[in-house]
Amino acid sequence: MTDPQLALASDIAIWASLAVLALALISFSAHLAVTGTARERAASVKVAERVRVGAGTDSQTEARDGREIDAPEPTGPTTTAVEPPTVSHPAEVTRRWGIIGVQLTWLATFGVVGGTILRGVSVQRWPLGNMYEFAIVAASFALIVYSTWSLKRDRLWLGPFVVLPVMAVLGAGKIWYTEASQLMPALDNTMWLSIHVTLATLSVALFIIGAALGVAFLLRDSAEKRNRIRGWLAGLPQADKLETMTYGIHIFAFPLWTFTLITGAIWAEVAWGRYWGWDPKEIWTFIIWVVYAAYLHSRATSGWTKRHATYVALLGMLCIILNYTVVNLLITGLHSYSGVST
Repeated sequence: MTDPQLALASDIAIWASLAVLALALISFSAHLAVTGTARERAASVKVAERVRVGAGTDSQTEARDGREIDAPEPTGPTTTAVEPPTVSHPAEVTRRWGIIGVQLTWLATFGVVGGTILRGVSVQRWPLGNMYEFAIVAASFALIVYSTWSLKRDRLWLGPFVVLPVMAVLGAGKIWYTEASQLMPALDNTMWLSIHVTLATLSVALFIIGAALGVAFLLRDSAEKRNRIRGWLAGLPQADKLETMTYGIHIFAFPLWTFTLITGAIWAEVAWGRYWGWDPKEIWTFIIWVVYAAYLHSRATSGWTKRHATYVALLGMLCIILNYTVVNLLITGLHSYSGVST
C-alpha cells in the first residue's frame, strides 16, 4: 500500500529544497569571491609595505656609506605614516553572505530530510528501494554532515563545493525518478535494507564531501605552486590544510564502505542463497573498495605525492558515479528492481 498524497508532498519538498540550495550556492559563491578579493588586497598592502620599508633601509645604508648624502640624518626618533589596510569591512560583508548560505543550507537540509521521511512513510518501508530514493538519502546525509560541521568550525568556504554536487545528486535523482512502490519479496527485508543501503548512502555522502575537498585542494595547490593565488582561490585555506581534511574524511568513509561490502554479502546469502555471485553491482562495489584502499595506501607511501594520491581518491568518486549510472542503467543484474536499480 502506498499513499499518493504523502508521495506528492515528498516530491514537492525535494523540488523546493533544490531551489533553496540554488540560492545557498549563490550566497556561498559571493562569500568566497569577496573573501578572496579582501585577502588578496590585504596581501598586496603587506607586500607594498615591505617594499617601502626595504627602500627606506637601503637609503639610510647608502647615506652611512657616504656615497650619496642629500640631507643630514635626523638625530631624533622618526615615524613613518603607513595607512592600515582597510579590509575588515569587505570581510564582514562576505561573512554575512556565508552565514546566509549556511542558513539556506539548513533550510534545504530540513526540506530534503523531510521529503525523504515522507517518501518512506508513503511506501511504509525504509526509503532506499531505488535509485531516486538512494539519491535523496545520500543528499540528506551530505547536507546533514556539512551543516553540522559548519556549526562547530568556520566552513563557509566549503559551501559551494558541497552544495553543487548535492544539487547534482538531487537533479540526477529526479531524472531517475521512480513512483513510490513496494520492493520485490526477495529484497523486502527491513533489517538488511536499513543496514546495508544506509551504510552505502552514508559512505557515498562522505565520499562526496571528500571529493569536494580534494578538488579544492588541487585547485589551491596549483595556485600556490604558480604563486598566483588570486580571486576566489585566495578565500580557500592553505593547500596543506585542505589535503589533511580530505584525508580525514576518507578515513571515516572507507570503513563504512567496507561494512557496506560485508553486509551486502550477508544480505545476498539471505536473499539469494550465496555470499558472492559476481553480480555487476557486487563487482563494482569491490572495485570502489580497492580504489579507495589504494588511495589510503598511496597517501601513506613516501614515494607518492599528496597531489597524486588525491587523484586516486577522485578516481574512486568516478567509480561511484559509474556504479550508480552506467552499471545500474545499462547492465542487467540482480540489483535491478522497483523500476530502476539501486
